[in-house]
Formats: sequence, structure tokens, C-alpha cells
Amino acid sequence: MAISLIKEFKQKQKISLTPLLKKSIDLLQLSRYELIQKIDREIEVNPFVEKELTDEIEYDENYNDSDFDFNLAAVETLRDSLINQVNDINLNENEKIISLNIIDCLDESGQLVDELEDIAEMMQKEVSIFEINEVLVNIIQNLEPAGIGFRNFKECIKIQIKKKNLNKGIKSICLEILDQNQSESLDEIVIQFTKKGYSNSQIDKAMNEIKSCDLSPGLNFENINYIIPDLKIELKNQSLNVEFINDTFPKIKIDEDLIEKTNIQLKKNPNKQISEKIQNAKWLLSSIKKRNDTVMQVGELICKRQISFLQDNPLKINPLSNKNLSDELGLHPSTISRILRSKYIDTPKGIIPLKSLLVSSVSKTRDVTPIQLMQLIESIIENEKKPKSDNKIALELNKRGFNLARRTITKYRKKLNISSSRNR
Repeated sequence: MAISLIKEFKQKQKISLTPLLKKSIDLLQLSRYELIQKIDREIEVNPFVEKELTDEIEYDENYNDSDFDFNLAAVETLRDSLINQVNDINLNENEKIISLNIIDCLDESGQLVDELEDIAEMMQKEVSIFEINEVLVNIIQNLEPAGIGFRNFKECIKIQIKKKNLNKGIKSICLEILDQNQSESLDEIVIQFTKKGYSNSQIDKAMNEIKSCDLSPGLNFENINYIIPDLKIELKNQSLNVEFINDTFPKIKIDEDLIEKTNIQLKKNPNKQISEKIQNAKWLLSSIKKRNDTVMQVGELICKRQISFLQDNPLKINPLSNKNLSDELGLHPSTISRILRSKYIDTPKGIIPLKSLLVSSVSKTRDVTPIQLMQLIESIIENEKKPKSDNKIALELNKRGFNLARRTITKYRKKLNISSSRNR
């Protein structure tokens, strides 16, 4: 069979991110405090952006400049520290991009709050889930503080144990204990490992090492967290009204006169840097407005769905997911995910993360939250004449159309601190 070289043309559609579009996406996930800081920095470096001044300026007659502390130290955030560590490592471009995307999906405790599939979706599936997992395990989980990038508490402890300078035997016992899935009590673990030939002192040392691990390694990172809500809920005649908080948000505008004069000069002497400054100023205004409008849009829909919970029924929280919001608003799930990051809402119950009002359904066939399922399980057990196993409870609920597995019933029964049917 002859091999020939031919030139072939193919036409295909591909989404490409322009620098401004990439910056707009990054802007979406900034908290209100981070956005205000960004605006202040932009005002300093871009002469075409200026802050609108209010007519009323309050002056405190009792203020004394000698009271001001000039020794305030700049505090590095956890996110900044992780990004700096990534920049210091010799990574290829693909690994660096994946690492930065994973860092954006870590919460303040250092836990990875998004699934690997969601991260791949955010990156428009330009990388595989396998590649993301490799970067997470081999790069992110090796950063400081130890334990960063965990997906569950067991993994958090494993990361810290592996990084500890321990005796090989003790470290091996620790990891073996963490791999136990069936044991429900410490006594059972001690009995099992004694039978394997380990001494009580070895088991005690291993258990103490496990207990000494930090389950929220990111929270102990020296950091100052400023929580400023974007939205506020007001109760009016038993109805909820969601408003964007404008009081503490800086009002900025473009210096049109300066742009007009500059454009005249640019026609005579083109300057790429100055043209980019003008473009960045216009982009900043439009992107901030779009960001705030989208936050308001998402916040209104969430509050509309969770109105009972926000009013007077703390147990009446309805199943709601990113997918539900994206379908109803016509936005991409990754956009919803970015919008919910570090956004807070001032409610009658206090300031809470907007994301905390999203609760996934534990059933694929019916909308039921974990709290509602625990109420159902508790009700069945309270009314049982003869102790029912988790399997029988699952069958009873499945007859009602819930389609739940036995292990799901076991999980939430344990959360209720209800013993098994054998011990009831």
C-alpha cells in the first residue's frame, strides 16, 4: 500500500479566549473586597479612570494624625502564597495554568470545593481530568501549608502524615489506619492492629499523630479576611426584596475629556501603551457593571427559591444546584461557579455566603435535601414497631419514589447519631 502526502484543509469552530475576555472571567470570581482593591489599583495606574466624588465630605474634628499606626504590615493571603509558590516551581505552561485554576477552586480552609469535572468544564475541557488530578496530587498537595488541596478530611490527614518526619513504621501504621473503611470505633482499630502484630505503644503513637493533624490547614495561615456583602435582603410585608449594596462600592467613571484630547494626539503619534490604557478603562467599567448585574441576577433567583428558609423556616431549604441556576438564567455552569465564589449576602439571619444557600438533592428522582432526608429517616425509626435495617428503610423510601441506596441511608442515620437496628 502506497503512502502519499496530501494537503488537506478543514474548517472547524473553536472558542478562543482573548486577553480581555480572560480578565473579565477572572473579575467574576473576585470578592467585593478584592474588587474594590483592584479598582483602587487601577485608578492609581490608569489616568483615564477616576473616582466620582460625592458632594458631602465628612470631617472628624477629633481626628489626630498622630493616632495613625504607620507600622501596619502587608499581610499575604493564602491564595497569594500558593500562587507565589507555583510561580517559583519549574513548571511547564500547561501545569501552571491547571495549578492556578485549582488554586481558584480552594476555599479558605484549603479544601478543593469543586469536582475535577467542574474544573475541566471551567477550562473548557482543554485538559483532561487525569491531567488535573496529576497536578493536584503532585504539585498543589505538595505546597505549604501541609494539607492544602484536600478533597475530604481523610485525604487532608494523609497529605500531612506523608509530609511529617516520622519513623517509617509509624508512618506506615498511620496510612494503614486511614485506609480502614469498615471500622466504626477506635477500639476496633486497636484490636485489628494488635492482631496484625503491632504493639499498643506503636498504635498509640500513630493515633496521636493522626489526631494532631489540622483539618483546616488554610485557616491557620496568617491572613486578614474582610467580608463585605454584595447583596442585602429586606423584608417588606412578608416578602423579600434583594438589593445590591451601593453604599460602600466605589463609583468610577471615564475621563472623557482626557480621552478625547489623547485621541487627537494619538492620530499624530500612535502609542500602543496609551491606547491599551484607554481600552482597559472602558473594559473595567463595562466588566464591573456586568459582574454586579450578574451577581444581582443570581442572588435574586437563589433568594426566590429559598424564600421560606430566609423568612421563618430554617429547615425549609430547597434543593438547588449550579446546574439549576445555569439552566434558568441561561448562563454557563462555570460562570455560576465563579459568581458564587467569595460572594456574601446580608440576610435577616446575618451575613452568609451566597453559596451556602445551594444544597444538592440526595436523590436523582425527587428533590430532597440532606436535612429533609434525615427528617424522613428519623420519622420512620420513631414509628417503627420492630427495628428496621437501613436496607428496609431504603426500600420503604424507594416505594415513595426516592431511589436511594442503602449506604445513603446509613450515612445520614449516623449523622443523626442513631444506632443501627441491631443495637436499637
